[in-house]
Amino acid sequence: MSSSIDAPSIIRLLPDQLISQIAAGEVIERPSAVVKELLENAIDAGATQLAIRLEAGGVKRIAITDNGTGIPPEQLGLALTRHATSKIAHLHDLENVTTLGFRGEALASIASVAQLTLTSRTRDVAHAWQVHGHDPASVSPASGAIGTVVDVQDLYFNTPARRKFLKSEQTEYGHCMEVVRRIALARPDLRFSVTHNGKTTEHWQESALADRSAQILGEAFAEARLPLQESAGPVHLHGFVGLPTAARGRADAQYFYVNGRFVRDKLLTHAVRSAYQDVLHGDRYPAYVLQLELDPALVDVNVHPAKIEVRFRDSRAIHQFVFHAVSRSLASTAPNNELPAPAVAANPSSFSALPWHAQPPRQSSFGVAQDMARYGALFSDNFSAGGPVATTSAFNNVSGDQSDEESFPLGFALAQLHGIYVLAQNRHGLVLVDMHAAHERILYEQFKQALEEKTVTLQPLLIPVSFHADAVEVGTVEEHQTNLASLGFDIAVMSPTTLAVRAIPALLKNADVQSLARDLLRDLREFGGSHVLTEHRNELLGTLACHTAVRANRALTIPEMNALLRQMEATERADQCNHGRPTWVQLAITDLDRLFLRGQ
Repeated sequence: MSSSIDAPSIIRLLPDQLISQIAAGEVIERPSAVVKELLENAIDAGATQLAIRLEAGGVKRIAITDNGTGIPPEQLGLALTRHATSKIAHLHDLENVTTLGFRGEALASIASVAQLTLTSRTRDVAHAWQVHGHDPASVSPASGAIGTVVDVQDLYFNTPARRKFLKSEQTEYGHCMEVVRRIALARPDLRFSVTHNGKTTEHWQESALADRSAQILGEAFAEARLPLQESAGPVHLHGFVGLPTAARGRADAQYFYVNGRFVRDKLLTHAVRSAYQDVLHGDRYPAYVLQLELDPALVDVNVHPAKIEVRFRDSRAIHQFVFHAVSRSLASTAPNNELPAPAVAANPSSFSALPWHAQPPRQSSFGVAQDMARYGALFSDNFSAGGPVATTSAFNNVSGDQSDEESFPLGFALAQLHGIYVLAQNRHGLVLVDMHAAHERILYEQFKQALEEKTVTLQPLLIPVSFHADAVEVGTVEEHQTNLASLGFDIAVMSPTTLAVRAIPALLKNADVQSLARDLLRDLREFGGSHVLTEHRNELLGTLACHTAVRANRALTIPEMNALLRQMEATERADQCNHGRPTWVQLAITDLDRLFLRGQ
């Protein structure tokens, strides 16, 4: 009995219809893929107005109307032919792609799995012309304005197996809208309108990226974002990055574009995530809209059928450029004296939803060292900072003169609330500071800088701190002596059940030594060997900073509170602790007036 393997193989040329349907399987995964391809074609045709009409989530109908240049009548049938395109002619064009669509497969693929009608009119003809996907050779006169209408009905009518894999109408509509949002964010200079089942759902006029991103991502993003504008030779990056406190539980507000094309590229995502790593909790996701522009020859956009992934000629350089650009934007959030006034409802319950504000720092008229000396910005030993001790009287006049207010955006301390918050007055109104979160960020940045500069100073303990340890902790000390030393720790194994801490970093000299050592060893075990100081360095430094930061319910003097304010103003990313929590909020006088109904 012979098997099928023994039978001679027969090589056949596949029919065009089947070839197109195979191509459709790569490009047309669901209705949203049709929307994407058609919108990209419309934009490449120079359209400034795009109308998207959907029925049944795009399964029953997708009709996209544009006011672009249109297609000449003699080329309408050719537009429905596989591998026919006006966008590339030579290999050089493929290596320097400047259009969104270019492979010439979309219309033919769509026509193979749906009822497609193409109507178009160029500026130099008296009326529009129309062609049907099932008969590309039949072109007939039609009515229509200058531009193109692609009407796609009954998607997958001839491939029922694929149609079974589609989700509910609302799910498919949601995917279609996500595609529209991505393209609308890339081109805020264009007008978009969307209708679903006869009802208008979205309408966006031409606008700037700031306005378009607020419309699509919401006012919460608009109120908690930082502008970004960076260039390095022929590479440019611009857009907005969300503040860490505006992070989300899902990565559903991350929009990255390369030469106007939305991408989900692992390299770019990793670069942005790395920039957020020491200001964002691990299970939160930042929001951003970023547009990278570079020479098309430096990036290959033809590595994925849906063109959602790209490959850079120098991926490492691009990664570092994006990482440092986003890092600088986030690091610029030191408190500024030009704080916007947050809108607060006249209701005490609205305090729970108060926005916090940070802007790029403005150069003070005093150097940081002068500020510290002039205002006695001295932390006690618990604040790990040195300098001349100021008298309390130096802070009696908390309002200061005008130059003081302009030089110190966070103002001057008034009091401490419940041993947790510092209340300060600046020229805008009231500043509330979470003293533990603020001090944690200060220590974190100090320790990170010392580690980067390899200037971690050891503080030998006069009496080593010994404690009982289990076998895992003892083994961790023996395995990670090099890492411990680089972090400024000297921990010795005294017996199979005893460890002794003989030195710690000077920055952490006031920490609970035993508790600090145990947490450090736990992190070393979790993060593992040689990767500790690279991949998981920030988590480790966060543990160290948290142990040493001033604790709640510790009474601070006025000079100590002012010292904390001055250190915050001099510290990068002082607006949030390394877990992404805000360290301070601003209540403007107008907000306080509103709360107490003054002037109403």
